[in-house]
Amino acid sequence: MKIGFDHDKYTRLQSEKILERIEQFGGKLYLEFGGKLFDDFHASRVLPGFHPDSKVQMLLKMKDQAEILIVLNADDIEKSKVRGDLGITYDADTLRLIDAFRGIGLYVGSVVLTRYASQPAAVAFEQRLNALGIRTYRHYTIEGYPADIEHIVSESGFGRNDYIETTRPLVVITAPGPGSGKMATCLSQLYQENVRGIKAGYAKFETFPIWNLPLKHPVNVAYEAATADLSDVNMIDPYHLDAYGVTTVNYNRDIEIFPVLNALFERIWGTSPYKSPTDMGVNMAGLCISDDEACCDAARKEILRRYYAARCSFLQGHASRAEAEKIKLLIKNLDISDDLRPVIQAARDRAEATGQPALAIELPDGEIITGKTSDLLGPSAAVVLNAIKRLGDIPKKTHLMSHEVIEPVQELKCKYLGNHNPRLHSDEALVALSVCAASDPNAAKALNMLPLLKGCEAHSTVILPAVDDNTFRRLGLNLSCDPAYQTHKLFHG
Repeated sequence: MKIGFDHDKYTRLQSEKILERIEQFGGKLYLEFGGKLFDDFHASRVLPGFHPDSKVQMLLKMKDQAEILIVLNADDIEKSKVRGDLGITYDADTLRLIDAFRGIGLYVGSVVLTRYASQPAAVAFEQRLNALGIRTYRHYTIEGYPADIEHIVSESGFGRNDYIETTRPLVVITAPGPGSGKMATCLSQLYQENVRGIKAGYAKFETFPIWNLPLKHPVNVAYEAATADLSDVNMIDPYHLDAYGVTTVNYNRDIEIFPVLNALFERIWGTSPYKSPTDMGVNMAGLCISDDEACCDAARKEILRRYYAARCSFLQGHASRAEAEKIKLLIKNLDISDDLRPVIQAARDRAEATGQPALAIELPDGEIITGKTSDLLGPSAAVVLNAIKRLGDIPKKTHLMSHEVIEPVQELKCKYLGNHNPRLHSDEALVALSVCAASDPNAAKALNMLPLLKGCEAHSTVILPAVDDNTFRRLGLNLSCDPAYQTHKLFHG
């Protein structure tokens, strides 16, 4: 697994750029953070070497000047939208983010609920936040947004939203996921600040698409795959091309909203400081790619994983068929095939040979380890144990767990907890392994190999139970699944 991104260079250049933009406006800056501020696993997958918390590390250098504003779409609360990489709902992730920010010393000022329309789940969450002592604000859907500039930049447009009280010069706008309304929140605040005689500026920190990479670069295409549910499309920035004669990449929503931003700045200062959506950005990621081939390879694999995830989500009723079809077209345009991830065919070959569901993991050295369903273990548990055994150079026939440990766990599952399947899931197997590690050196050695699974490719021939899927996420495995269930039942808990 090659490193293709210079994290240290990125941290330095990005910090300098943000400080430069703050100085440009003076007084107050609303900085919209696109994507995920915490745990940006998508960026770390397509830019190998990027740290999931790199954005936070930069903010810590300015923590005395900064406050965090978390934006959450009320419709996403009502729909119980789930953050794909963590498997938790957006409202739950909001609480997690607040704890995480506070835990490292960053100040969280408030939460704003956008597209608020008294949705029952949104009202309940607002009440919960208030009970926890967290200030909340409401922003509403604006008719004609984003085209009707006259209406938007008026008392009945942005003026109808709650004014968010902030106390620090740098206000960082972030959210659990895309489509939250972060930019609209920033624009609303600029309007509200101007009404109160306060000068404030706006800048955007959007990692993807990377403006100085080609439109069809795999890293940029991977962003389209990641946001297929939002119908985002990467585009050449026509405003930047017209103003400077330079081709840059942005995405449709920023390009669509640019006239609104321009009109807002012109009303505030008489002229706009930006000539294009690209001008608004402060992203330095494209200047920090150290191995373009490694990033292209990683991005293609991500697109393929997104395709399988979309197909599984459709089967589970969580997504439309159109989402998978869009990613399928991206795959075709980049000439991507399953051969890019050998674990896919390896898992299928093992399943065909055994007649049971199977999984495969590609280790850091390229060796592929498989696991099948057995009387004692599910395929997820089997493949993880086989992989860490191989990583620890432990003989294949060595038993890491004794029957004396496994059998009581199976009895607990079936006799007392009402399960019909005695096979251990991956989390149960790892707990049993940790018990054995207290007295067995091989088990202890295998347990110490778990961190080496982070970033490894994995594939399952069936959709995994939630408990196994969650374990693979926690271990940092890049998992994909064939869109099929192990049984033909209608309900899969």
